[in-house]
Amino acid sequence: MSETASKTLAAPAREPDAGRWKALVFIALAQLMVVLDATIVNIALPSAQQDLGISDGNRQWVVTAYALAFGGLLLFGGRIADLWGRKKAFVVGLGGFAAASALGGAATNEAMMFGARALQGVFGALLAPAALSLLAVMFTDAKERAKAFGIYGAIAGGGGAVGLILGGFLTEYLDWRWTFFVNIPFAIVAAAGAYFVIREPEGGRNRSPLDIPGVILSTLGLVALVYGFTRAESEGWSDSVTVGMFVASAVLLASFVLVESKVKAPLLPLRVITERNRGGIYLSLGLAIIAMFGLFLFLTYYLQIVKGYSPVKTGFAFLPMIAGMITGSTQIGTRLMTRVAPRLLMGPGFLVAALGMLLLTQLEIGSSYAALLLPAMLLLGLGMGTAFMPAMSLATQGVEPRDSGVASAMVNTSQQVGGAIGTALLNTIAASATTAYVADHIAGATSRSQQQLVQLEAMVQGYTSAIWFAVGILVVAAAIALTFVNAGRPGGTTVASSGEDAADEVQIPVVAH
Repeated sequence: MSETASKTLAAPAREPDAGRWKALVFIALAQLMVVLDATIVNIALPSAQQDLGISDGNRQWVVTAYALAFGGLLLFGGRIADLWGRKKAFVVGLGGFAAASALGGAATNEAMMFGARALQGVFGALLAPAALSLLAVMFTDAKERAKAFGIYGAIAGGGGAVGLILGGFLTEYLDWRWTFFVNIPFAIVAAAGAYFVIREPEGGRNRSPLDIPGVILSTLGLVALVYGFTRAESEGWSDSVTVGMFVASAVLLASFVLVESKVKAPLLPLRVITERNRGGIYLSLGLAIIAMFGLFLFLTYYLQIVKGYSPVKTGFAFLPMIAGMITGSTQIGTRLMTRVAPRLLMGPGFLVAALGMLLLTQLEIGSSYAALLLPAMLLLGLGMGTAFMPAMSLATQGVEPRDSGVASAMVNTSQQVGGAIGTALLNTIAASATTAYVADHIAGATSRSQQQLVQLEAMVQGYTSAIWFAVGILVVAAAIALTFVNAGRPGGTTVASSGEDAADEVQIPVVAH
Protein backbone atom coordinates (compact mmCIF):
# COMPACT_ATOMS: atom_id res chain seq x y z
CA MET A 1 0.00 0.00 0.00
CA SER A 2 1.40 3.44 -0.88
CA GLU A 3 2.05 6.05 1.77
CA THR A 4 -0.55 8.36 0.16
CA ALA A 5 -3.18 5.62 0.27
CA SER A 6 -2.32 4.94 3.88
CA LYS A 7 -2.77 8.58 4.79
CA THR A 8 -6.09 8.77 2.94
CA LEU A 9 -7.42 5.73 4.79
CA ALA A 10 -6.18 7.22 8.06
CA ALA A 11 -8.01 10.53 7.59
CA PRO A 12 -10.88 9.85 10.06
CA ALA A 13 -8.36 8.89 12.78
CA ARG A 14 -6.56 12.21 12.23
CA GLU A 15 -9.67 14.26 13.13
CA PRO A 16 -9.03 15.04 16.85
CA ASP A 17 -5.78 16.97 16.27
CA ALA A 18 -6.38 19.46 19.08
CA GLY A 19 -7.38 16.65 21.43
CA ARG A 20 -4.13 14.80 20.81
CA TRP A 21 -2.03 17.80 21.79
CA LYS A 22 -4.11 18.39 24.92
CA ALA A 23 -3.67 14.69 25.75
CA LEU A 24 0.11 15.09 25.39
CA VAL A 25 0.09 17.62 28.26
CA PHE A 26 -1.42 15.07 30.65
CA ILE A 27 0.72 12.18 29.37
CA ALA A 28 3.83 14.34 29.82
CA LEU A 29 2.71 15.35 33.33
CA ALA A 30 2.33 11.69 34.33
CA GLN A 31 5.73 10.82 32.85
CA LEU A 32 7.31 13.73 34.74
CA MET A 33 5.81 12.42 37.99
CA VAL A 34 7.27 8.92 37.47
CA VAL A 35 10.72 10.22 36.47
CA LEU A 36 10.78 12.78 39.31
CA ASP A 37 10.09 10.02 41.79
CA ALA A 38 13.32 8.24 40.85
CA THR A 39 15.49 11.07 42.23
CA ILE A 40 13.25 13.17 44.50
CA VAL A 41 13.18 10.44 47.17
CA ASN A 42 17.00 10.12 47.17
CA ILE A 43 17.31 13.72 48.41
CA ALA A 44 14.73 13.09 51.18
CA LEU A 45 16.17 9.73 52.24
CA PRO A 46 18.49 10.91 55.06
CA SER A 47 15.65 12.86 56.76
CA ALA A 48 13.12 10.02 56.31
CA GLN A 49 15.62 7.49 57.65
CA GLN A 50 16.10 9.53 60.83
CA ASP A 51 12.37 10.15 61.41
CA LEU A 52 11.29 6.54 60.85
CA GLY A 53 14.26 4.94 62.62
CA ILE A 54 15.39 3.00 59.55
CA SER A 55 18.78 1.34 60.05
CA ASP A 56 21.72 2.00 57.67
CA GLY A 57 21.51 -1.64 56.57
CA ASN A 58 17.84 -1.31 55.63
CA ARG A 59 17.73 2.19 54.13
CA GLN A 60 18.55 0.92 50.62
CA TRP A 61 15.12 -0.77 50.61
CA VAL A 62 13.43 2.62 50.23
CA VAL A 63 15.00 2.70 46.74
CA THR A 64 15.22 -1.07 46.13
CA ALA A 65 11.55 -1.87 46.93
CA TYR A 66 10.47 0.58 44.22
CA ALA A 67 13.09 -0.58 41.71
CA LEU A 68 12.22 -4.27 42.12
CA ALA A 69 8.46 -3.80 41.73
CA PHE A 70 8.81 -1.32 38.86
CA GLY A 71 11.53 -3.19 36.93
CA GLY A 72 10.04 -6.63 37.55
CA LEU A 73 6.47 -5.81 36.51
CA LEU A 74 7.04 -3.52 33.50
CA LEU A 75 6.45 -6.18 30.84
CA PHE A 76 3.32 -7.34 32.66
CA GLY A 77 2.16 -3.72 32.95
CA GLY A 78 2.69 -3.19 29.22
CA ARG A 79 0.67 -6.31 28.40
CA ILE A 80 -2.17 -5.20 30.73
CA ALA A 81 -2.22 -1.83 28.91
CA ASP A 82 -2.62 -3.72 25.60
CA LEU A 83 -5.39 -5.87 27.12
CA TRP A 84 -7.43 -3.25 29.02
CA GLY A 85 -6.74 -0.34 26.70
CA ARG A 86 -4.03 2.25 27.32
CA LYS A 87 -6.37 4.98 28.58
CA LYS A 88 -7.85 2.75 31.28
CA ALA A 89 -4.42 1.43 32.33
CA PHE A 90 -3.10 5.01 32.40
CA VAL A 91 -5.89 6.31 34.66
CA VAL A 92 -5.77 3.27 36.99
CA GLY A 93 -1.96 3.58 37.17
CA LEU A 94 -2.21 7.26 38.12
CA GLY A 95 -4.84 6.60 40.81
CA GLY A 96 -2.81 3.77 42.33
CA PHE A 97 0.42 5.79 42.21
CA ALA A 98 -1.27 8.71 44.02
CA ALA A 99 -2.67 6.38 46.73
CA ALA A 100 0.74 4.72 47.23
CA SER A 101 2.39 8.17 47.45
CA ALA A 102 -0.11 9.23 50.13
CA LEU A 103 0.74 6.06 52.06
CA GLY A 104 4.49 6.80 51.78
CA GLY A 105 4.03 10.40 52.96
CA ALA A 106 1.98 9.21 55.95
CA ALA A 107 4.41 6.36 56.83
CA THR A 108 5.00 5.89 60.57
CA ASN A 109 7.55 3.07 60.41
CA GLU A 110 9.96 1.39 57.98
CA ALA A 111 7.58 -1.46 57.01
CA MET A 112 4.90 1.05 55.95
CA MET A 113 7.50 3.02 53.95
CA PHE A 114 8.88 -0.07 52.16
CA GLY A 115 5.33 -1.26 51.37
CA ALA A 116 4.35 2.15 49.97
CA ARG A 117 7.46 2.25 47.77
CA ALA A 118 6.78 -1.25 46.42
CA LEU A 119 3.17 -0.22 45.69
CA GLN A 120 4.42 2.88 43.86
CA GLY A 121 6.57 0.56 41.75
CA VAL A 122 3.61 -1.71 40.93
CA PHE A 123 1.43 1.16 39.67
CA GLY A 124 4.42 2.87 38.00
CA ALA A 125 4.93 -0.35 36.00
CA LEU A 126 1.34 -0.01 34.72
CA LEU A 127 1.52 3.75 34.14
CA ALA A 128 4.87 4.15 32.33
CA PRO A 129 4.26 1.78 29.37
CA ALA A 130 0.64 2.98 29.05
CA ALA A 131 1.86 6.59 28.71
CA LEU A 132 4.45 5.81 26.03
CA SER A 133 2.15 3.50 24.06
CA LEU A 134 -0.62 6.15 24.09
CA LEU A 135 1.81 8.48 22.32
CA ALA A 136 2.73 5.69 19.91
CA VAL A 137 -0.87 5.06 18.81
CA MET A 138 -2.10 8.68 18.93
CA PHE A 139 0.73 10.37 16.99
CA THR A 140 1.24 8.63 13.65
CA ASP A 141 2.12 11.58 11.38
CA ALA A 142 5.93 11.84 11.11
CA LYS A 143 6.22 15.57 11.94
CA GLU A 144 3.64 15.48 14.76
CA ARG A 145 5.28 12.35 16.14
CA ALA A 146 8.70 14.04 16.14
CA LYS A 147 7.35 16.99 18.17
CA ALA A 148 5.44 14.78 20.62
CA PHE A 149 8.39 12.47 21.24
CA GLY A 150 10.71 15.48 21.49
CA ILE A 151 8.71 16.74 24.48
CA TYR A 152 8.44 13.23 25.96
CA GLY A 153 12.17 12.56 25.48
CA ALA A 154 13.11 15.85 27.17
CA ILE A 155 10.99 14.93 30.20
CA ALA A 156 12.31 11.36 30.31
CA GLY A 157 15.88 12.63 30.23
CA GLY A 158 15.67 15.82 32.30
CA GLY A 159 13.00 14.90 34.84
CA GLY A 160 15.50 13.20 37.12
CA ALA A 161 17.50 16.41 37.50
CA VAL A 162 14.27 18.38 38.14
CA GLY A 163 13.61 15.85 40.92
CA LEU A 164 16.91 16.83 42.57
CA ILE A 165 15.87 20.51 42.64
CA LEU A 166 12.32 19.84 43.82
CA GLY A 167 13.49 17.27 46.36
CA GLY A 168 16.02 19.74 47.72
CA PHE A 169 13.41 22.50 48.09
CA LEU A 170 10.78 20.29 49.71
CA THR A 171 13.23 18.62 52.12
CA GLU A 172 15.00 21.84 53.09
CA TYR A 173 12.01 24.18 53.45
CA LEU A 174 9.04 21.91 54.22
CA ASP A 175 9.41 18.25 55.22
CA TRP A 176 10.58 15.02 53.56
CA ARG A 177 6.95 13.78 53.54
CA TRP A 178 6.15 16.36 50.85
CA THR A 179 8.42 14.53 48.40
CA PHE A 180 5.63 11.90 48.44
CA PHE A 181 2.58 14.17 48.83
CA VAL A 182 3.65 16.29 45.83
CA ASN A 183 2.73 13.34 43.56
CA ILE A 184 -0.96 13.53 44.53
CA PRO A 185 -1.90 16.79 42.74
CA PHE A 186 0.23 15.71 39.72
CA ALA A 187 -1.71 12.42 39.53
CA ILE A 188 -5.17 13.94 40.05
CA VAL A 189 -4.68 16.57 37.33
CA ALA A 190 -3.18 14.04 34.87
CA ALA A 191 -5.93 11.42 35.55
CA ALA A 192 -8.79 13.93 35.22
CA GLY A 193 -7.28 15.37 32.03
CA ALA A 194 -6.69 11.92 30.56
CA TYR A 195 -10.23 10.78 31.37
CA PHE A 196 -11.85 13.73 29.60
CA VAL A 197 -9.36 14.45 26.80
CA ILE A 198 -7.71 11.22 25.63
CA ARG A 199 -9.49 9.43 22.82
CA GLU A 200 -7.62 6.22 22.23
CA PRO A 201 -7.85 4.91 18.65
CA GLU A 202 -10.02 1.82 18.31
CA GLY A 203 -8.81 -1.57 17.15
CA GLY A 204 -5.44 -1.61 18.89
CA ARG A 205 -6.20 -3.88 21.85
CA ASN A 206 -4.66 -7.29 22.31
CA ARG A 207 -7.46 -9.43 23.77
CA SER A 208 -5.47 -12.69 23.70
CA PRO A 209 -5.46 -14.64 27.00
CA LEU A 210 -2.66 -13.70 29.43
CA ASP A 211 0.54 -15.69 29.13
CA ILE A 212 0.80 -16.65 32.85
CA PRO A 213 4.09 -18.66 32.57
CA GLY A 214 5.61 -15.69 30.70
CA VAL A 215 4.42 -13.25 33.40
CA ILE A 216 5.91 -15.37 36.20
CA LEU A 217 9.24 -16.05 34.46
CA SER A 218 9.80 -12.45 33.26
CA THR A 219 8.84 -10.91 36.61
CA LEU A 220 11.03 -13.26 38.66
CA GLY A 221 13.90 -13.00 36.14
CA LEU A 222 13.89 -9.18 36.10
CA VAL A 223 13.48 -8.96 39.90
CA ALA A 224 16.47 -11.32 40.36
CA LEU A 225 18.55 -9.26 37.89
CA VAL A 226 17.74 -5.87 39.49
CA TYR A 227 18.23 -7.26 43.02
CA GLY A 228 21.52 -8.89 42.00
CA PHE A 229 22.95 -5.56 40.89
CA THR A 230 21.50 -3.73 43.89
CA ARG A 231 23.03 -6.28 46.26
CA ALA A 232 26.38 -6.22 44.43
CA GLU A 233 26.63 -2.53 45.27
CA SER A 234 26.32 -3.12 49.03
CA GLU A 235 27.64 -6.69 49.53
CA GLY A 236 30.14 -7.08 46.69
CA TRP A 237 30.21 -9.07 43.44
CA SER A 238 31.55 -12.27 45.02
CA ASP A 239 28.76 -12.47 47.64
CA SER A 240 27.04 -15.86 47.33
CA VAL A 241 23.51 -14.38 47.24
CA THR A 242 24.59 -11.85 44.56
CA VAL A 243 26.05 -14.62 42.38
CA GLY A 244 22.97 -16.78 43.02
CA MET A 245 20.69 -13.94 41.88
CA PHE A 246 22.59 -13.50 38.61
CA VAL A 247 22.52 -17.27 37.91
CA ALA A 248 18.79 -17.45 38.76
CA SER A 249 18.10 -14.43 36.55
CA ALA A 250 19.97 -15.96 33.58
CA VAL A 251 18.06 -19.25 33.93
CA LEU A 252 14.66 -17.56 34.37
CA LEU A 253 15.11 -15.13 31.46
CA ALA A 254 16.43 -17.88 29.16
CA SER A 255 13.37 -19.97 30.10
CA PHE A 256 11.18 -16.93 29.42
CA VAL A 257 12.59 -16.55 25.87
CA LEU A 258 12.04 -20.27 25.27
CA VAL A 259 8.42 -20.10 26.50
CA GLU A 260 7.72 -16.97 24.41
CA SER A 261 8.92 -18.76 21.26
CA LYS A 262 6.46 -21.63 21.88
CA VAL A 263 3.19 -20.16 23.26
CA LYS A 264 0.37 -18.98 21.02
CA ALA A 265 -0.19 -15.58 22.73
CA PRO A 266 3.19 -14.57 24.25
CA LEU A 267 3.59 -11.82 26.86
CA LEU A 268 6.48 -10.41 24.78
CA PRO A 269 6.19 -11.41 21.12
CA LEU A 270 9.79 -12.02 20.04
CA ARG A 271 9.11 -10.05 16.83
CA VAL A 272 9.15 -6.91 19.02
CA ILE A 273 12.80 -7.35 20.10
CA THR A 274 14.35 -9.33 17.23
CA GLU A 275 13.79 -6.58 14.64
CA ARG A 276 17.26 -5.02 14.36
CA ASN A 277 16.20 -1.38 14.84
CA ARG A 278 14.25 -1.99 18.04
CA GLY A 279 16.89 -4.42 19.35
CA GLY A 280 19.59 -1.81 18.70
CA ILE A 281 17.56 0.89 20.44
CA TYR A 282 16.81 -1.17 23.57
CA LEU A 283 20.51 -2.09 23.86
CA SER A 284 22.00 1.37 23.18
CA LEU A 285 19.42 3.10 25.40
CA GLY A 286 20.13 0.69 28.27
CA LEU A 287 23.89 1.32 27.96
CA ALA A 288 23.41 5.11 27.88
CA ILE A 289 21.30 4.93 31.06
CA ILE A 290 24.04 2.84 32.75
CA ALA A 291 26.46 5.72 32.11
CA MET A 292 24.01 8.48 33.10
CA PHE A 293 22.66 7.01 36.36
CA GLY A 294 26.11 6.49 37.83
CA LEU A 295 27.04 10.05 36.88
CA PHE A 296 23.97 11.59 38.58
CA LEU A 297 25.00 9.85 41.79
CA PHE A 298 28.69 10.85 41.60
CA LEU A 299 27.98 14.50 40.78
CA THR A 300 25.44 14.75 43.61
CA TYR A 301 28.02 13.44 46.11
CA TYR A 302 30.83 15.52 44.60
CA LEU A 303 28.85 18.76 44.82
CA GLN A 304 27.49 18.12 48.33
CA ILE A 305 30.44 16.43 50.06
CA VAL A 306 33.49 17.78 48.22
CA LYS A 307 32.20 21.24 47.25
CA GLY A 308 29.84 21.66 50.25
CA TYR A 309 26.72 22.58 48.22
CA SER A 310 23.28 22.47 49.91
CA PRO A 311 20.61 20.11 48.45
CA VAL A 312 18.89 23.07 46.75
CA LYS A 313 22.13 24.45 45.31
CA THR A 314 23.04 20.94 44.09
CA GLY A 315 19.72 20.70 42.29
CA PHE A 316 20.26 24.06 40.59
CA ALA A 317 23.77 22.99 39.57
CA PHE A 318 22.13 20.36 37.34
CA LEU A 319 20.05 22.98 35.45
CA PRO A 320 22.50 23.25 32.49
CA MET A 321 22.05 19.51 31.90
CA ILE A 322 18.25 19.92 31.88
CA ALA A 323 18.53 22.91 29.51
CA GLY A 324 20.79 20.86 27.24
CA MET A 325 18.39 17.91 27.22
CA ILE A 326 15.38 20.09 26.43
CA THR A 327 17.30 21.85 23.63
CA GLY A 328 18.68 18.58 22.23
CA SER A 329 15.30 16.88 22.32
CA THR A 330 12.82 19.58 21.30
CA GLN A 331 15.03 21.66 18.98
CA ILE A 332 17.81 19.52 17.44
CA GLY A 333 16.05 16.11 17.58
CA THR A 334 12.58 17.31 16.60
CA ARG A 335 13.79 19.52 13.74
CA LEU A 336 16.12 16.92 12.23
CA MET A 337 14.12 13.76 12.87
CA THR A 338 12.04 14.06 9.69
CA ARG A 339 15.12 15.03 7.64
CA VAL A 340 17.81 12.51 8.61
CA ALA A 341 17.93 8.82 9.56
CA PRO A 342 17.55 8.19 13.33
CA ARG A 343 21.03 6.63 13.64
CA LEU A 344 22.55 9.95 12.48
CA LEU A 345 20.98 11.59 15.54
CA MET A 346 21.51 8.75 18.03
CA GLY A 347 25.16 7.92 17.22
CA PRO A 348 26.48 11.51 17.24
CA GLY A 349 24.22 12.30 20.22
CA PHE A 350 25.81 9.57 22.35
CA LEU A 351 29.28 10.71 21.18
CA VAL A 352 28.60 14.34 22.20
CA ALA A 353 27.45 13.04 25.62
CA ALA A 354 30.66 10.94 25.80
CA LEU A 355 32.67 14.14 25.13
CA GLY A 356 30.90 15.83 28.06
CA MET A 357 31.66 12.78 30.21
CA LEU A 358 35.30 12.90 29.05
CA LEU A 359 35.62 16.46 30.42
CA LEU A 360 34.45 15.18 33.82
CA THR A 361 37.38 12.73 33.99
CA GLN A 362 39.44 15.88 34.76
CA LEU A 363 37.55 16.50 38.04
CA GLU A 364 39.66 17.57 41.01
CA ILE A 365 38.80 18.86 44.49
CA GLY A 366 39.24 22.47 43.39
CA SER A 367 37.65 22.17 39.92
CA SER A 368 35.73 25.24 38.81
CA TYR A 369 31.99 24.81 38.22
CA ALA A 370 31.95 27.39 35.41
CA ALA A 371 35.10 26.15 33.65
CA LEU A 372 34.57 22.37 33.87
CA LEU A 373 31.19 21.21 35.20
CA LEU A 374 29.04 23.70 33.25
CA PRO A 375 30.34 22.85 29.73
CA ALA A 376 30.43 19.12 30.59
CA MET A 377 26.78 19.17 31.70
CA LEU A 378 25.68 21.15 28.65
CA LEU A 379 27.36 18.64 26.31
CA LEU A 380 25.88 15.71 28.23
CA GLY A 381 22.39 17.20 28.09
CA LEU A 382 22.58 18.16 24.41
CA GLY A 383 23.91 14.73 23.42
CA MET A 384 21.43 12.71 25.47
CA GLY A 385 18.44 14.85 24.47
CA THR A 386 19.32 14.54 20.77
CA ALA A 387 19.76 10.74 21.04
CA PHE A 388 16.78 10.00 23.32
CA MET A 389 14.16 11.61 21.13
CA PRO A 390 14.52 9.43 18.00
CA ALA A 391 15.17 6.38 20.22
CA MET A 392 11.86 6.80 22.06
CA SER A 393 9.97 7.33 18.81
CA LEU A 394 11.57 4.53 16.78
CA ALA A 395 11.25 2.00 19.63
CA THR A 396 7.47 1.99 19.13
CA GLN A 397 7.37 2.73 15.40
CA GLY A 398 6.60 -0.16 13.07
CA VAL A 399 5.04 -2.11 15.95
CA GLU A 400 1.54 -3.47 15.47
CA PRO A 401 -0.86 -1.45 17.71
CA ARG A 402 -1.69 -4.62 19.72
CA ASP A 403 2.01 -4.87 20.68
CA SER A 404 2.62 -1.18 21.47
CA GLY A 405 2.20 -1.67 25.24
CA VAL A 406 4.91 -4.33 25.53
CA ALA A 407 7.17 -2.48 23.07
CA SER A 408 6.85 0.61 25.29
CA ALA A 409 7.46 -1.53 28.37
CA MET A 410 10.72 -2.76 26.81
CA VAL A 411 11.93 0.87 26.53
CA ASN A 412 11.19 1.39 30.23
CA THR A 413 12.71 -2.00 31.13
CA SER A 414 16.00 -1.19 29.37
CA GLN A 415 16.08 2.13 31.25
CA GLN A 416 15.20 0.60 34.64
CA VAL A 417 17.64 -2.31 34.37
CA GLY A 418 20.26 0.09 32.96
CA GLY A 419 19.78 2.34 36.00
CA ALA A 420 20.25 -0.55 38.45
CA ILE A 421 23.34 -1.81 36.59
CA GLY A 422 24.82 1.70 36.29
CA THR A 423 24.43 2.51 39.97
CA ALA A 424 25.94 -0.81 41.11
CA LEU A 425 28.67 -1.19 38.48
CA LEU A 426 30.04 2.35 38.53
CA ASN A 427 29.72 2.60 42.33
CA THR A 428 31.79 -0.57 42.71
CA ILE A 429 34.48 0.75 40.35
CA ALA A 430 34.55 4.09 42.23
CA ALA A 431 34.74 2.39 45.65
CA SER A 432 37.65 0.14 44.56
CA ALA A 433 39.61 3.11 43.16
CA THR A 434 38.92 5.15 46.32
CA THR A 435 40.13 2.32 48.61
CA ALA A 436 43.30 1.83 46.52
CA TYR A 437 44.09 5.57 46.59
CA VAL A 438 43.66 5.76 50.39
CA ALA A 439 45.90 2.71 50.89
CA ASP A 440 48.64 4.29 48.74
CA HIS A 441 48.54 7.80 50.22
CA ILE A 442 47.25 7.67 53.82
CA ALA A 443 50.69 6.77 55.29
CA GLY A 444 52.10 10.15 54.28
CA ALA A 445 49.24 12.07 55.93
CA THR A 446 50.30 12.82 59.50
CA SER A 447 47.75 15.41 60.67
CA ARG A 448 43.95 15.05 60.78
CA SER A 449 43.48 17.74 58.12
CA GLN A 450 45.90 15.94 55.77
CA GLN A 451 44.02 12.67 56.29
CA GLN A 452 40.71 14.39 55.47
CA LEU A 453 42.31 15.84 52.33
CA VAL A 454 43.50 12.35 51.27
CA GLN A 455 39.94 11.03 51.83
CA LEU A 456 38.47 13.75 49.60
CA GLU A 457 41.15 13.23 46.94
CA ALA A 458 40.46 9.49 47.06
CA MET A 459 36.73 10.11 46.60
CA VAL A 460 37.32 12.29 43.53
CA GLN A 461 39.83 9.73 42.18
CA GLY A 462 37.13 7.07 42.54
CA TYR A 463 34.59 9.18 40.64
CA THR A 464 36.96 9.93 37.75
CA SER A 465 37.95 6.24 37.45
CA ALA A 466 34.27 5.27 37.15
CA ILE A 467 33.57 8.14 34.74
CA TRP A 468 36.25 6.75 32.35
CA PHE A 469 34.20 3.55 32.20
CA ALA A 470 31.06 5.61 31.55
CA VAL A 471 32.83 7.30 28.59
CA GLY A 472 33.60 3.86 27.13
CA ILE A 473 30.01 2.70 27.67
CA LEU A 474 28.64 5.74 25.77
CA VAL A 475 31.06 5.13 22.87
CA VAL A 476 29.80 1.50 22.69
CA ALA A 477 26.18 2.80 22.77
CA ALA A 478 27.01 5.10 19.81
CA ALA A 479 28.61 2.22 17.89
CA ILE A 480 25.53 0.00 18.46
CA ALA A 481 23.16 2.78 17.36
CA LEU A 482 25.19 3.45 14.18
CA THR A 483 25.53 -0.28 13.36
CA PHE A 484 22.13 -1.77 14.24
CA VAL A 485 19.70 1.09 13.64
CA ASN A 486 19.32 1.23 9.86
CA ALA A 487 15.84 2.76 9.61
CA GLY A 488 15.32 5.62 7.18
CA ARG A 489 13.88 8.96 8.15
CA PRO A 490 10.15 8.83 9.11
CA GLY A 491 7.91 9.61 6.20
CA GLY A 492 10.85 9.24 3.82
CA THR A 493 12.68 6.00 3.14
CA THR A 494 11.93 2.60 4.63
CA VAL A 495 11.40 2.61 8.39
CA ALA A 496 12.30 -1.01 8.94
CA SER A 497 14.79 -3.54 7.71
CA SER A 498 12.40 -6.34 6.89
CA GLY A 499 9.46 -6.40 4.53
CA GLU A 500 7.12 -7.54 7.30
CA ASP A 501 8.05 -4.66 9.57
CA ALA A 502 7.95 -2.17 6.73
CA ALA A 503 4.39 -3.28 6.13
CA ASP A 504 3.63 -2.88 9.82
CA GLU A 505 4.92 0.70 9.64
CA VAL A 506 2.48 1.58 6.87
CA GLN A 507 -0.35 -0.17 8.69
CA ILE A 508 -0.13 1.97 11.82
CA PRO A 509 -2.42 4.81 10.66
CA VAL A 510 -4.89 2.33 9.14
CA VAL A 511 -5.17 0.02 12.15
CA ALA A 512 -5.21 2.98 14.56
CA HIS A 513 -8.42 4.08 12.86
